[in-house]
Amino acid sequence: MNTETVKTTKTATESTVRISGSEAIIKCMLAEGVEILYGYPGGAIMPVYDELYKYRDQIHHVLTRHEQGAAHAAQGYARISGKVGVAIATSGPGATNLITGIADAQIDSTPLVCITGQVASHLLGSDAFQETDIVGISTPVTKWNVQITKAADIPEVMAKAFYIAKSGRPGPVLVDITKDAQFEEFDFKYEKCTSVRSYKASCKIDSEAVKKAADLINSAKKPMIVWGQGVILGKAEDELKAVIEKAGIPSAWTILGASAVPTDHPLNIGMVGMHGNYAPNMLTNECDVLIAIGMRFDDRVTGNLETYAKQAKIVHFEIDPAEVDKNVKTDVAVLGNSKLSLAALLPLLNENVHTEWHQKFKDLYATEFEKVIQNDLHPTKEGLTMGEVINQINIQSKGDAAIVSDVGQHQMIACRYAKFNKTKSNITSGGLGTMGFALPAAIGAKMAAPDRDVVAIIGDGGFQMNIQELGTIFQQKVPVKIVVLNNEFLGMVRQWQQLFFDKRYASTEMTNPNFVAIAKGYYIEAKRITKREELAGAVEEMMNHDGAYFLEVCVEKEGNVFPMIATGASVSDIRLS
Repeated sequence: MNTETVKTTKTATESTVRISGSEAIIKCMLAEGVEILYGYPGGAIMPVYDELYKYRDQIHHVLTRHEQGAAHAAQGYARISGKVGVAIATSGPGATNLITGIADAQIDSTPLVCITGQVASHLLGSDAFQETDIVGISTPVTKWNVQITKAADIPEVMAKAFYIAKSGRPGPVLVDITKDAQFEEFDFKYEKCTSVRSYKASCKIDSEAVKKAADLINSAKKPMIVWGQGVILGKAEDELKAVIEKAGIPSAWTILGASAVPTDHPLNIGMVGMHGNYAPNMLTNECDVLIAIGMRFDDRVTGNLETYAKQAKIVHFEIDPAEVDKNVKTDVAVLGNSKLSLAALLPLLNENVHTEWHQKFKDLYATEFEKVIQNDLHPTKEGLTMGEVINQINIQSKGDAAIVSDVGQHQMIACRYAKFNKTKSNITSGGLGTMGFALPAAIGAKMAAPDRDVVAIIGDGGFQMNIQELGTIFQQKVPVKIVVLNNEFLGMVRQWQQLFFDKRYASTEMTNPNFVAIAKGYYIEAKRITKREELAGAVEEMMNHDGAYFLEVCVEKEGNVFPMIATGASVSDIRLS
């Protein structure tokens, strides 16, 4: 969005007091309700850390072992709490190390405020020690970014940063602050931002568009809903469930939409996309009205756009106008927050059931169960499968755990088979596909929801990308459960090499260390299992353990994830083997 200075509307929260810029940053965070932030100190941000020391009874700073870990931990915190996650780092490499997490937050619509220190303003552009143009670097992957060189600008910029991060379609904001601005004193007064003239967070629901959507849905013989994370971000879970039930519509989800409706709901037909369920993918190209709610028609969902749902009328409920007609041409678009738009839709819908149409989904599910699901969850072959591990976690958690998955085969298996009774239970890296996401994100998720079981599902490759965050878990005593599904491969890449590159396993086989010894080196209880008969007891022990626990499960080396849609293929060209 536009980064120029604009007039803001504010609500006063504090009287004037003379303080330093660094203390002002702390007071701004306190005014915004920040209780936890994740970061790593350094020279250019040291004045802020000095003030943090004074306020340590009001804000809990978590020292991660890498700035990327700080960004991902802030993401995990934001995703499960619905609040803005905050990460802080120094200039130069500290700031650039945040970029992967910021980019991940941008594409997955996660509200973050990232604060970076910067060299003194008179040194800007001189290639000073640890100087980088982090505003320039972060511009493509932030919702908004800004550099502060005067302490007096801090309150207005920080207020705007939190407002922009959490309003409308959420996203990451970066605030870069020069060191001299941190030392400079000024008369501080904080006023929360409630609007920005050049930025429209949302829009009034168009009642005529809602009526057109309702007319299409009411006249449909084969309607299908696909919902995404916009339902969760909009806090529209109850409204979605009411719409589904009243109109009797079979409803599928994207991976970031998972858990908005309980897994066992009779009209929940599963996941769409590359490794989604057979029925919703196949019948996407058979439905007569496709209702997309809070999803952006990502390529992993649509496959070949030339063949995607061409027979269907498309109704798109979406908060971001930029997403409408970007990939899939819509017949009716309803702009706005999903909670408000679905609430407006509900009274216009006819009570309905689509028994014969719903039966088609059940029949195709039976085919998938016979050919794929049964073998994943209840295998008879010798090697352990990833699916049976997830199934044991379901049994022990009773579907109440928050599952934080990394990226790869285990991610697809976790999203396919995890049982969710509660919303905000599936936390993963969707659009960017960031390996190394899960371990630090699980830290943030557990700290945001201490009363919930949080289980990180990670591959042996992704685990080693941020393995150092075991130190954060140990120091902070975060009782997260960590499951590494070890197949001694970069599994998803290997699967593609097997299927499309004649089994040329180029640089995908892993020679791994002793993970259990490493976990125990961080004083985390740990176990490794290799046999099926050990699995149930090990998962039960992990879930019942009072504190952090690391479980390594050695699974079959060359297991594949099916169903699968090849890149560029139609969603109805889905393979079961």
